[in-house]
Amino acid sequence: MRDAPVSPIVDLLATYRPRTADEAADVERTRTLLDTGDPWSRDLPLHVTGSALVVHPPTGRILLRWHARQGAWLQVGGHGDPGEHHPLDVALREGGEETNLDDLVCWPNGSLRQVVVVRVNASPTEPAHEHADLRFVLATGTPETARPENPTAELRWLTVPEALDLITEANLRDFVTRVGELLDQN
Repeated sequence: MRDAPVSPIVDLLATYRPRTADEAADVERTRTLLDTGDPWSRDLPLHVTGSALVVHPPTGRILLRWHARQGAWLQVGGHGDPGEHHPLDVALREGGEETNLDDLVCWPNGSLRQVVVVRVNASPTEPAHEHADLRFVLATGTPETARPENPTAELRWLTVPEALDLITEANLRDFVTRVGELLDQN
């Protein structure tokens, strides 16, 4: 029997197929991380996080959040709380907290959509480190109710081309492109 902190991640990665060589390397680093104990522990220099792009399918728009620490427009998400072991649960909780949207659902299903290892800048309370970020897509039916969790975490609803113009991180550009393909299919 697998440990609770590891089992959902093992299950997600078992059927996941990376789309690029860089992503395949990040999946392998994440798999290796699972052998080191609790992959959610913030004491590790690389630990698991869960995140998502929030979409409004009827308008084809996506929601980006300003992350002051990273100095970039990013998706919602973050660290697991004690007792959380599924990256999708983390993405749903963080998405609700960061946007104040109370109707977030998996879209078009709960499939893992990207795995990426990202560098996180140091803060006054923790050193620079890395996240093995497992990414999903969430949808809302009430985009007009989105509100930032704090004044420095601005939110913007954007079309896919507008988002691509704003994003500086290559891995997120790839993720937004993938989500754009999903929006075009539905």
